[in-house]
Amino acid sequence: MKKILSLIMVAALVLSIGLTGCSQKTAEKPAAETPAAQAPAVEKQTLKMSVTASDTSTWAKGAAKFAEIVAEKTNGQIEIKIYPNDQLSGGNQSKGIEMLMSGSTDFTFHSNIIYSVMDERFGVVSLPFLIPDVETADKIIDGAGGEALNKILLEKNIVGLGYGQNGFRQLTNNVRPVETPADIAGMKIRIPGIKMFISLFKALGADPITMNFGEVFTALQQGTIDGQENPLDTIASSKINEVQKYMTVWNYSYDVIILGMNKDKFESFDPATQQILQDAAKEACLYQRQITRELDAVHTKNFIDGGVKVNELTPEQMGVFRDKVQSVYTEYEPIMGKELMDIFRQAK
Repeated sequence: MKKILSLIMVAALVLSIGLTGCSQKTAEKPAAETPAAQAPAVEKQTLKMSVTASDTSTWAKGAAKFAEIVAEKTNGQIEIKIYPNDQLSGGNQSKGIEMLMSGSTDFTFHSNIIYSVMDERFGVVSLPFLIPDVETADKIIDGAGGEALNKILLEKNIVGLGYGQNGFRQLTNNVRPVETPADIAGMKIRIPGIKMFISLFKALGADPITMNFGEVFTALQQGTIDGQENPLDTIASSKINEVQKYMTVWNYSYDVIILGMNKDKFESFDPATQQILQDAAKEACLYQRQITRELDAVHTKNFIDGGVKVNELTPEQMGVFRDKVQSVYTEYEPIMGKELMDIFRQAK
C-alpha cells in the first residue's frame, strides 16, 4: 500500500512540474512573437499628389522620396500616386492649388509664387534681396518664417507638411552683362504674372513682360523679349540657356516649394499616421533641397561650357540693386503686413 502511495505521489509531482513548464512556455510565447514596433492601423488607400514640374525634375524626385517613405512606414497601406506637370489641373498651377484646397487632390508641390497669386502674403519669401544665401533660407523656412506661412496655409484648408527649394532666381538676357541697375534699364524682361515682380522690375528701370512660360523660349529666340529670370534648374530644363548670351547670378529672389496636404484629409488620419506624414515630408524636402543645390553647380558649368557668359555679383553689387528696390517693401508692407515681413527680416 505504501509502495502504491509513493508511486502516486511521484506521478503527481511529475505532472505538476510538467504543467508548470507548459504554463511558463505559454506565457513567454506571446512576448517572443510581439513585434518591437507596429505601423498604425490605417485603411489601405491611394492618394493623389500634383507636382508642377516634370517627372525628371528635383520636384518629382522629392515627391517620389515622400511617397516611398510613407509607403514604407505604413507597410504599404498608403500609396501616393504622383502626377507631374500639373496633369490633374490641366497645367494650370493656380487651379492645382484650388483643387488641393477643395480636396480634389490630396497633396501638391507648388511654389510660394503661385500661392501668392491667390494671397499676396505668400510673396514675402520672394521679396527682393531679402534672403542672401541658402543657409539663411533654411534658417528662416525651418524656423519662424515657415511657421508663419503654415498658419496662412491653414486658412486655406491646407496643412503645410514641409518646404523644398525651387531656388534663387537668376537673370538671363541677350543684350549685355548686367552688373548695375543701369545695365538692365529698358530691357524687356519676362516675369511671372505676379504684381510684386512688376513693381520690382519697374523700380530697376526695366520693362517687365508677363507671358505664359511655354512661350518664353520662342520669344527669346525671335527677339520679342530680351531676357527672363528663373532658378537655374528651370533655365536648364527648358533649354533657355541655348537662346541667351548672358546670365547674371544675383540671387535677387528666392522660391520655396510647399508640400501641402488637404487639411480635411490630414485630419481624417489618426495621430500616429499624421506624424508619419509630417516626418516623411520633412525628410523628403531636405533631400529635394540637397539634390537641387548640387545641380546648381552642374547647370552653371554647363551654361559656361555652352557659351553663356556668366557673371556673379558681389555682395556690394547686390547692395546697389537692393537699395534701388526699397520702394517694393514700402508698397507691400500694408499688403503683406509689417509683422509678417519682420519675421523674415529679423530671422536673418
